[in-house]
Amino acid sequence: MMTETKTLQPYIVHREEGQHLWYGGVLSSVRATVEQTGGSFGLVDDLMSVGYETPYHIHHQEDEAFYIIDGEMEFVTQGRTVKGTAGTFVFLPRKIAHGFRVVGDRPARVLIWVLPSGFEQFFVAMSTPAESLTLPEFKPFDMPTLVRTAERFGLEVLGPLSLGEGDSAR
Repeated sequence: MMTETKTLQPYIVHREEGQHLWYGGVLSSVRATVEQTGGSFGLVDDLMSVGYETPYHIHHQEDEAFYIIDGEMEFVTQGRTVKGTAGTFVFLPRKIAHGFRVVGDRPARVLIWVLPSGFEQFFVAMSTPAESLTLPEFKPFDMPTLVRTAERFGLEVLGPLSLGEGDSAR
């Protein structure tokens, strides 16, 4: 999170510009960072392979919001699984366990906001620079690396996404 006060300036980035990353079957384009928004939010534009899913997890420092542009996703939280398609908006407050997966027959494109900013750097830490603006080969996460990186960003990994599907106690 940004601690110094500075005057913000207008910021414009086009689709092909910015930082493009590959991780676990995702093309991630970082659109806004702590530096560009003065810490108010981070924005990542993700293209995700069918079958991609996060572990069930809790953000302790930020809220997360999703806007699905294309494809289908399932969000798991508080013992419920809810499907979203193009035009669906999902808000997941901090300290509430959740996760998501891409379902259907084509990749999903989703905008992900983190509020306040800073967590967008998690995507950077888990990635390699994208060689092109295409989906990378789908690869499962290296879980020990994911857990260590998550802890640095105030993210608690609880286990596989299926853990949350029947867990209404969280």
